Amino acid sequence: MESQDIDPKLPADEPLIINKKLSLLEALIPLFALIAMLAYNVYVYGDEATGGSNQFILLLGGAIAAIVGFRNRVGYEAMLEEIAKNVKSTTGAILILLMVGALSGTWLISGIIPTMIYYGLQVLHPSIFLPACVVICSIISVATGSSWTTSATVGIALIGIGATIGMPLGMVAGAVISGAYFGDKLSPLSDTTNLAPAMAGSDLFTHIRYMLYTTVPTMILTLIIFVFLGLSQTTTGTPNDTEILSAIQATFNVSPWLFVVPALVIIMIVKKTDPLVALLAGTLLGGIFALIFQPELVAKIGGSAQLDFISGYKGVMNAITVETNIETTSAVLNDLFSSKGMIGMMGTIWLIICAMVFGGVMEAIGALTRITDALLKTFNTVFGLFASTVASCLALNLTASDQYLAIVVPGKMFSKAYADKNLAPENLSRTLEDAGTVTSVLVPWNTCGAYQAGVLGVSTFSYLPYALFNIISPFMTLLFAAFHIKIKQLNDSAPSSTKTIVK
Repeated sequence: MESQDIDPKLPADEPLIINKKLSLLEALIPLFALIAMLAYNVYVYGDEATGGSNQFILLLGGAIAAIVGFRNRVGYEAMLEEIAKNVKSTTGAILILLMVGALSGTWLISGIIPTMIYYGLQVLHPSIFLPACVVICSIISVATGSSWTTSATVGIALIGIGATIGMPLGMVAGAVISGAYFGDKLSPLSDTTNLAPAMAGSDLFTHIRYMLYTTVPTMILTLIIFVFLGLSQTTTGTPNDTEILSAIQATFNVSPWLFVVPALVIIMIVKKTDPLVALLAGTLLGGIFALIFQPELVAKIGGSAQLDFISGYKGVMNAITVETNIETTSAVLNDLFSSKGMIGMMGTIWLIICAMVFGGVMEAIGALTRITDALLKTFNTVFGLFASTVASCLALNLTASDQYLAIVVPGKMFSKAYADKNLAPENLSRTLEDAGTVTSVLVPWNTCGAYQAGVLGVSTFSYLPYALFNIISPFMTLLFAAFHIKIKQLNDSAPSSTKTIVK
């Protein structure tokens, strides 16, 4: 066996030595073991698996990879070196996640998110009920960054309205899920939207901009189909959202002026402002607008009956850092108007760090290189690489039953293959979301599929044919790959992200 110690002549940030003796079977052992353990863990814990047990399973997978490495004479220090480099590479993503949690808190107490929901609900009309469901859930999911929260709140209300007017519930649920996952996929507040670029090596706003190329056509096609489906149905009543609108007005000072904050953040994003700067600006502006538009609410969150400097400071700071729940007169809205602040992002950060441990050990022992080399020989075209990424995401959603793992594992496994094909990392991060995030809800035993079916009261197989956005997304990304549409290349003059050195 050949040693894989670090060459002392190399800079500290150079990749580790590839172990030429590592066989493909040995490289696959930790990956197969990880998938098997994750599948069982999700079976045992269900929706609660991401609360910590999956993270520990990733560490166990790293331990198995380390055993394979020790057997091939890979040094312990070499593994730690690669883990440290991997974790360091996610520093920006971790800081962005924390800032996203902060922004979601101030946008809630300022009334920005409630105002988006208030105006979004008013596009509802019986003649266009199904596409309106898609639009409403899209707006709310973009504002909240959560498909689960959108379905559990407004989604339930829309299901009730659909039943009242005689609309098939499978169609309504499909429209709700299509809109919810559109927003979840594009919102900078979404954990999966932050996770995908972190795994692929891209950055948040580059990832979001690049996703628009496949996501917008998918949504347009989805809306067109729902318009025709809606026109083919006969409704028996008129939807009533008066209670929800009244509850929002009774709790928040709803004003179009609140759209100034998201508009400014969008302008900063378009101008390619650094993501941390844009998110920090959005957070601070949200806090300022909260003091201006919702002084009583801020004082209440700060533990006082009246707004003063201390209660204002505590109210805004609590919204930024810890969980904030705002009670309204509507039970539907109470769950929606909840933000976990920066502390709510710790679970995703924990997952990223543990994934970096597994990926770091796999890189250090040469396993990822061996696997990706085999994949490149099997799928030696750009389309083949995209297709294998989509297939891997679908396979993990079917076996590991968790959308996070359908992003994490292929993200680490294929990052080198995309670089070797001179493809920018946003190609990978976009594909992870087009195939990993959105298809999870189509699998009945996946945590997302089980959750949505339970919350909406509609079986997965009933809404599956109508979850059009989720079905079309992976095909759209393959279409773009097949015709080489918006497939960004790496800068040929940039140094390679990997270097193969054989001792």
